[in-house]
Amino acid sequence: MDLEQHYDVVVVGGGPAGINAAIAAGRKRMKTLLIERYGFLGGMSTAALVYPWMTFHTKAGKQVIKGIAQEIVDRLKAIGGSPGHVRDTLGFVYSVTPYHPEKYMVLAMDMLQEAHVDVLLHSLVVEVHIENRCIRSVTATGKSGKIRIMGKMFVDATGDGDISYLAGVPMSKGREEDQKTQPMTMMFRMRGVDLAKVKRYMLENPSHFYPNTLWDELKDGSVPLSAVQGFYPQWEKSKLPIQRDQVLFFTGPAEDEVLVNCTRVQGYDGTNVRDLSQAEYEGRKQVLMVSDFLIKHIPGFERASVSNVGTQIGVRETRRIVGHYVLTKEDVVQGRKFADAIAQSGYPIDIHDPTQRGVSFAFIEGDGAFDIPYRCLVPQKVDNLLAAGRCISTTHEAFATTRLTASAMATGQAAGTAASLAVRQNIRPLEVNVKALQAELIADGMVLAG
Repeated sequence: MDLEQHYDVVVVGGGPAGINAAIAAGRKRMKTLLIERYGFLGGMSTAALVYPWMTFHTKAGKQVIKGIAQEIVDRLKAIGGSPGHVRDTLGFVYSVTPYHPEKYMVLAMDMLQEAHVDVLLHSLVVEVHIENRCIRSVTATGKSGKIRIMGKMFVDATGDGDISYLAGVPMSKGREEDQKTQPMTMMFRMRGVDLAKVKRYMLENPSHFYPNTLWDELKDGSVPLSAVQGFYPQWEKSKLPIQRDQVLFFTGPAEDEVLVNCTRVQGYDGTNVRDLSQAEYEGRKQVLMVSDFLIKHIPGFERASVSNVGTQIGVRETRRIVGHYVLTKEDVVQGRKFADAIAQSGYPIDIHDPTQRGVSFAFIEGDGAFDIPYRCLVPQKVDNLLAAGRCISTTHEAFATTRLTASAMATGQAAGTAASLAVRQNIRPLEVNVKALQAELIADGMVLAG
């Protein structure tokens, strides 16, 4: 293998943001490389089983995230890898988007190859080489030893802001007052679940469940059962040593299958390897506790068993860049529009408390969507770097919406497109003409306000 490689655009992190960033750059005829530490793509969507994707729509049902993200959904539908966007039976958001993780992994690689993107799996970036405020190269390590990768533009889609951190970009982490982060969750799947029995119990005991559940639609069958939140009496009676207050699971992809989101691992820093090691252990212990509880106490789970546990624990929150704009809670709740918008989102603020049991929400006013400004993707102090996905520039509260997968896909496409414009014109990302960027994004199917 050539131990020194040269690219126009280097994307680090092969999750939903990085996949979309690399596809976008490749389609702009940039020589593009995507680097991923695992032997497969998908990031939290596959490695941590974060399922389903949320959400492509506003609460009222207007779709605000399209582009490459929607193309992925359409192509998954065509190969039986997703039913597309289905109503959220909890009534919390308008839609959720189930998907088959194995089919997503392969489709992502197909689309990257079609865009002529090189993909380097089993490779972890361990060094970033800076010269005159620019990243000249990164060093990745793997089975072949160290590889030095030169690039004109870099996109940090690592989720944890690893490249930005190594490059010396100013960073934030967790809550502003104490740096505590939202808890981690070890997601797991169970097969053999009798979902018809679950639904019957729900209809007979509505007080045991999330009150906004679409009861009428569930009863007449016009909306399929996509999510269940509740079983409050059973959970309280169990006294499980987990700082959570209900059962939450999502159905599919198979008819007898659910994805369980009940574990909660608090008090650890997802950027500290010792903390992560302990969190992985605690998360897997909680999986055994929760699955045993479900089988013994939840109607419909009597014959169920664990079929899959995440390759790694799901990390909600770690580092974020400090960009040229920091998106705030007020921006989200007031549905603010920005002249340099590169994406919209309709997902509300959804904060899993770092230390307590609860989850706090704040919903979006106005038309139900807020803008994500381009400046949130542009870090300070480094002149050829963009961020995409979880590590864009926000406060702790605003992060609780931008962290969601559909938003990460959208900021990924925007970052890949912006990086391509910067390379083509030999300028810094901060000098990119935002109107030209917006025009390209709209031409490529993305939705921007107005």
